[in-house]
Amino acid sequence: MPSDPIPALLRRVSERRIRRDTFALSKDPLPFRTLSHTRPGQAKTTLDEADDFLQARLESCGYAVERQGCLVQAFRRDRTKNIHHQYSPPHAHDPWRVAWNLSVRKTGSSTPDEAIVLVSHKDSQSWIASPGANDNALGTAANLELARVLARYRSRRSFWFLFCNEEHWPWTSVAAARGARLRGEKIVAVFNIDGPGVRKPEDRAAGRMTCYSVFYAPEAERLADLMVEVNRDYALGLIARRHKVDRPGNDDGSFIKEGYRIAVHNIGSMPYADPNYHLEGDVPECCDYPSAAATARATLAAVVRLDLGWKISP
Repeated sequence: MPSDPIPALLRRVSERRIRRDTFALSKDPLPFRTLSHTRPGQAKTTLDEADDFLQARLESCGYAVERQGCLVQAFRRDRTKNIHHQYSPPHAHDPWRVAWNLSVRKTGSSTPDEAIVLVSHKDSQSWIASPGANDNALGTAANLELARVLARYRSRRSFWFLFCNEEHWPWTSVAAARGARLRGEKIVAVFNIDGPGVRKPEDRAAGRMTCYSVFYAPEAERLADLMVEVNRDYALGLIARRHKVDRPGNDDGSFIKEGYRIAVHNIGSMPYADPNYHLEGDVPECCDYPSAAATARATLAAVVRLDLGWKISP
């Protein structure tokens, strides 16, 4: 029997790199990632700068980066709303700008027509000058790390790493998912990495690394089970939990609504427990990097186990 490749791959996941890239995307050089702000002395918006940063990182791993342009508007701020949810729809006369989906694909060796998607949104909120470290520079950095680690892995199925935008309107994961459906792509599973290091204060104080695999469709329950299974089998140190929601949401929801129902959202707390959500205090110094790295390892193990033939159907 061939040896299990997962332990060696897990050892290659670097918490240090995840931390480094999170700081780069939410503090230095980029204070945040939005189409409505350009740094002094720069020609590009901070979101366009983030795209260039990610493209360079991905190309250094040997990937060819595809860009899909999507017309979006910046959300506005409504101070009459709950402090954590102050965004409001753009006005009709607000300018439209192009936001880019960044994609890299790794073609499978034996069943290339079957794809596993790993998605994270890379923008930060357009209505407030928040660094957006937990939401979602950290998830972006974790997804980037998975793309880096899996670049040399000889996969049977194809992998699609997608870096999209959901803090501008409309969400660009919708365009990516709709395009996949129109092309007739066979996507066997979707993993959304968004807020992987956010934990309840009491869990963080106690050193408990929680990870919730959030699912909507009954078909995805087994995928959430897989996240619990790999955490146990590879002793990853997470308190791995499943959580069913009553409607699809976030970027995994974009794929669910296009018929790709085997999808989970891997997040550190449920409900989302960051007191600085959508605020100026969402800084990289407050991110929980060990927890995010552990969630990245669990996601990697689940992806590779799927690639090796783990059956989604019971």
